This record gives sequence, C-alpha cells and structure tokens, in this order.
Amino acid sequence: MSEWLDETYFEHLNGVDLYFEQVGDPENPALIYLHGGPGYNSSSFRDLIGEDLTHYHMIYLDQRGSGRSGELKQDTLLIDDLVEDLEAVREFLALDTFTPLGHGFGALIALEYGRRYPQHVQKVVTVNPWIHMPELALELLKAAAEFTGKPFEDPRAEILQNLKEDEYPLVGAARVEKAFELLNARDLLNHMQFKDVQARMRLEFSDVEAQLLGSGEVQEAFVRAGMWEFEYPGFLVEQECPIVAIAGQHDRTSYPDQVQWLEDLAGADITVLDAGHYPWLDAPEDFVDALDRILLD
Repeated sequence: MSEWLDETYFEHLNGVDLYFEQVGDPENPALIYLHGGPGYNSSSFRDLIGEDLTHYHMIYLDQRGSGRSGELKQDTLLIDDLVEDLEAVREFLALDTFTPLGHGFGALIALEYGRRYPQHVQKVVTVNPWIHMPELALELLKAAAEFTGKPFEDPRAEILQNLKEDEYPLVGAARVEKAFELLNARDLLNHMQFKDVQARMRLEFSDVEAQLLGSGEVQEAFVRAGMWEFEYPGFLVEQECPIVAIAGQHDRTSYPDQVQWLEDLAGADITVLDAGHYPWLDAPEDFVDALDRILLD
C-alpha cells in the first residue's frame, strides 16, 4: 500500500490561483470532483460524503474564482478555461488517467474534458447534470410560476419575433431573469432541488461551518459569457469516453429532461436514486454503491 495522502494545494496554474485537496491512496482509482454552481466549492462534498470515499484517490477542486481558489480576474467565465484548469491540475498531480466526477454545472466541465482529453479519462461520471442551459432556464421559469401562482409566460416567442438580423437570441437569460423576478434564486432552487427541508439544512450547515458561500462574481461572469444560451447536447455525439449519470428523481433542475440527453445521444448508463440534487445528502449509501458499481465492478 502506498503512503496515504491528505494534502492541500494553492497553486498558480493556467494563469489562475487554484485550491485543491488530494486525499487517499494514490494506487486507488483517481477521481477529481467538479462542483456545481457555478461559483460553489468542493468543501461540502468532502465534508458530507468524503469519509465514505476513502477507497478512492480523491481530488477536491475549487474551480477558478470559486470557494478557496483565487478571485476571478476575467469578466467572463468560459468552459474552455475551466477545462484547461482541470488539465493543469491533472498535469500538476502527474495523473495518467482519472475519472472526472461532475455535479450540476460541473458535469459540463467533466463532459467537455472527456471530449478533449479522452486519453486521460477512464469514465465521465455526471451527477444531476446541467447540459442544456436554455431548457434548464425554462424549468426554472415554470417552477417559479407554479410556486407563486403567477401565469406562466415564456419570453421565447416574443424575443424571436422581435429579433434583428445581427442579434443573438438571449432566450435562456430572459427566462432566468423572469423566473427570478417571480421568486428569488435561493428559494427557487431550494424548492426544486431538495427532497426535504432536512437535506437543505444539512447542506447549509456545512457551508456555514466552512464559511464558504457562493461567488456572486463567478455567477455574474457566467451570465456575461452567455452561458444561459449554452446547449451542450450536440457535442455528446463526439464523445469517445464512456459516460454515466447518477440522478436524483426529486431534482427538478436535472431529472428527467437533462439526464435524458445523455442517454439518448451518448448512450449513457443512468442510475436513478430516491434523492434530490445532492444525492449524498438523501441517499449516501446508495450514492456510494452506484459510484462503486460504475467504477469498480
């Protein structure tokens, strides 16, 4: 057995300061956890489920501008940058191959990394993935209207009708703006992502204890980059790596529509759990069992 690792890094890689942790036996299968958000962190995942993942070589990465990494220095947040950050971390740790484990928005990074660097990827594991942002925005708008009892009005038709020839239709951004006018972002996502109040409180307690909250700068940069218009499904047909998804059936931001793209276009293996957006909160044993079946069987 190799020496057990429990190391913390704050390194200047790919032009930014990145915080990441390396835990476990380096002889075990390597996973790099890619948190959601955008602008969240990897702290709560390690805090809430890390003890059950000690049979892996785990790397917990805070993406650029997020969590304990350095401040975001650019005006926009691009998938290209996040993917190359991940490659820089892989090179720094001298990993030949690993499994990117992407949650929510982090699934986009995991999938695109696998498309660009299939030689370094064993499998791409996504958890409640977000891969079609305009459709996610539509679900947010529908849920906000339902929750508040207000009429549902999708701005898409009006936007396309009034579109000028040299303009790009910001349908996703308009949907999100309208959704958050009806119900603030925190309450809306709480309504859509959690199986019960207890799960939400456990996550919030972990965040408060770690003194880490979401980065508003990253979220604003995400909007300025036009990411609410980003549609990834077209790239799925180019994937060479095996793709799997673990989905919580109570997560209305991902299941079933976002997950279905992976199954239909990439032939992904789908595991559905009795859980919300954070399945390690509601069904930790089932989540670890699913991960083990995917990676160790």
